[in-house]
Amino acid sequence: MSALLTSLRTRPALWLLVGAGLLLVVLANAHLVYVAVTSQPDCVTHLRAGERAADPGQFRAAKSSCSPR
Repeated sequence: MSALLTSLRTRPALWLLVGAGLLLVVLANAHLVYVAVTSQPDCVTHLRAGERAADPGQFRAAKSSCSPR
């Protein structure tokens, strides 16, 4: 009888932990999607179209999303 009572108490606690873990994963993913959609990273300095590289190894963006100077 004691094993039955322990089993009856353990099962709801286990399901509660599983539910809490799933809720945590869903909320974390929702936060990542929110941040990805609402954030806009700052522009990185790069060569603009028509500018010549002063040093070798400088690159220009294929299509810059930053506003021109």
